[in-house]
Amino acid sequence: MSSVPEGAGPIRVRQVPSAHAYVENLLPVDGSATVVHLPDPPVPGAPPGQWWPHPALAADWVHEHVEEQDVLHVHFGTEGRTLAQLTEWLGALRSLGLPLVHTVHDIDHPHLVDQAPHREQLALLVAEADGLLTLTEGAAAVVEREHGRRPLVVPHPHIAPLERIGRRLEREASVPLRVGLHLKSLRTNLAPMRVLPALVEAVAELRAAGIEVELEVRAHPDLLGKDTEGHAEIWWRSVEQDAPAGVHLLVAPRLGDDALWDYLEGLDVSVLPYAWGTHSGWVEACRDLGTWVLAPEVGHLLEQGAGSVLTWGDPDASPAAATLVHLLGRAAGSPPPPVTAAWRRAQREQIAATHAQVYAAVTAGHRLDASLGGDASLEERV
Repeated sequence: MSSVPEGAGPIRVRQVPSAHAYVENLLPVDGSATVVHLPDPPVPGAPPGQWWPHPALAADWVHEHVEEQDVLHVHFGTEGRTLAQLTEWLGALRSLGLPLVHTVHDIDHPHLVDQAPHREQLALLVAEADGLLTLTEGAAAVVEREHGRRPLVVPHPHIAPLERIGRRLEREASVPLRVGLHLKSLRTNLAPMRVLPALVEAVAELRAAGIEVELEVRAHPDLLGKDTEGHAEIWWRSVEQDAPAGVHLLVAPRLGDDALWDYLEGLDVSVLPYAWGTHSGWVEACRDLGTWVLAPEVGHLLEQGAGSVLTWGDPDASPAAATLVHLLGRAAGSPPPPVTAAWRRAQREQIAATHAQVYAAVTAGHRLDASLGGDASLEERV
């Protein structure tokens, strides 16, 4: 097992990927890190800035570039490899003494309908990773139950820029209540037609009761013309010429980062029509910007959201309009639990310190997780 000598400089971590908002916020705010994130290698034939399929997940690449990093940390992107390729890649890491850290973001993969290949890959990574992490205790319990090893829990850091976090704390509640459902390009795990009809009905009922509410349904241009789940385009076409009062449809290109923060901060409620999932960066961004999330009870969003997620229940069933009326009324009555920039900054410093400790432990040859009777706790090994 490779080891980084004391005083040898920062630990060089090959994040897979590096160019991701979650990963970028694993480093200290002031840049005084004992860890360096290496940039994503260029992908042959891909446009600049595209990190997938990630070269560092190939055995040949690892052999050719072994001296360039001290640790390899996998977050996303393994679906681009077969199980046999991942097995070969893990063998290369072992033969070269390059330690592996894996964060279990997705127990259920948001881009895949058939979860069997992902679950096979997850079982392999959980078994082989030198350091094993996840984002919530609920996810850690599932991984332990299904794979026999419990990850360390390190929470999701902020997603919105620190200077934008907490700004709504100084604002009064908005009138009308602003509700948004962003279909984007209809990712595989989005099932908008399970909630849209009831949501439109709930808006009508609230307005009839004298509660001012506006619903914006937003989509990227490429959504229209797709063979979409649940005939979302058919619904769109049916209402775009004569939308009900308080319902607005908007087709617009992908939002840049600043525009996305403006969009989320401008909402009181963001509706996530997930059919399945585990964790969500969108939930964290909404927490940062003082926006309620309205979602089905999928994965571990309730735990992750820490009181900022309102749920209508079963993701496989359509909610009753009365349920949504109640939840939107709750959102209209009070803001979600406040999140301040100071708290997020302190949390990020702790998250960065924990990751640095994990990297130090695995480069020293330790196997790190939170399993009962496992090799070690973090405190015992660093």
